[in-house]
Amino acid sequence: MRAMQFHRFGGPEVLTEAELPAPVAGPGETLVEVEAAGVNFGDIKQIAGEHTEGPYAPTARLPRVPGLEVTGRTSDGRRVLGYVPRGGYAAKAVVADRDLVTVPDPVSAGEALALLVQGLTAWHLLRSVARMRPGETVVVHAAAGGTGHLAVQLAREFGAKRVIATASSAEKRALALEQGADAAVDGDAQGYKERVLEANHGRPVDIVLDAVGGPVFDSALEALGYLGRLVSYGASSRQAAEAIAPGRLALDSITVGGFWLIPLLARNGAGGGALEELLDLTARRRLRPLVGAEYDLGRARNAHEDLLGRRTTGKLVLRP
Repeated sequence: MRAMQFHRFGGPEVLTEAELPAPVAGPGETLVEVEAAGVNFGDIKQIAGEHTEGPYAPTARLPRVPGLEVTGRTSDGRRVLGYVPRGGYAAKAVVADRDLVTVPDPVSAGEALALLVQGLTAWHLLRSVARMRPGETVVVHAAAGGTGHLAVQLAREFGAKRVIATASSAEKRALALEQGADAAVDGDAQGYKERVLEANHGRPVDIVLDAVGGPVFDSALEALGYLGRLVSYGASSRQAAEAIAPGRLALDSITVGGFWLIPLLARNGAGGGALEELLDLTARRRLRPLVGAEYDLGRARNAHEDLLGRRTTGKLVLRP
């Protein structure tokens, strides 16, 4: 079968096309004929050897086929979406049954893929970690990104009183407004608190979802009100935040948390109520995942380069 693999850790240049034997499903697994595979920053970390443990740790045996998510058909014709710890960049993939869900007909391949890693991350940020309640104000950083644009829509769906988006360019801020944000502001750390409070009519906010980190994280902390929650799920700035003073947190009863989806999937599986809810919302057009560029599987290297270069919007899709 056709696949992309890497023989050494590095950048997009280490990805090469190969003809490999088709995988064989074991007990509790299903073989999927892949219609499309999703591209994630996690894939880039896999091939860079940035994981400290598991099949992509620097000590792991190579070569490997990267890729975390696939959509396609089972042998009985069922259309499915599945999470795979590795092996998604291929014409066929084996998926554990607990990581597999049926895809409703109105949902496209690209939309389904957008819901697995990014959609589940947005869902858990709001529901499981921030414990969002109707009537609260939610700030979403990087709101035009894969997780951000879904978090904007879900915050609205879950009853937020006001959704404020931050993004780095006027074009991305316009996109966030199209996704349902009430206001969109520059996400730069300088002047952050003043812009966010102004967008919230002068009042502190209840929840901030942060994928940037560094000085932006520090500024976001200052924009929170009493019982506010700041949830970190990324650090795209690659800068360290200042140490958090416990006294500051206690004074305003502020909660700072973090979230990474992959350990949760390893523990509970990807299938289940949250993903089914996301697919149902999409089928009913209450949620509209943004699908970006599609690439032939052999151009996976180009997809990674475009993602690293911040030249993309929406879910990137590989077609084997």
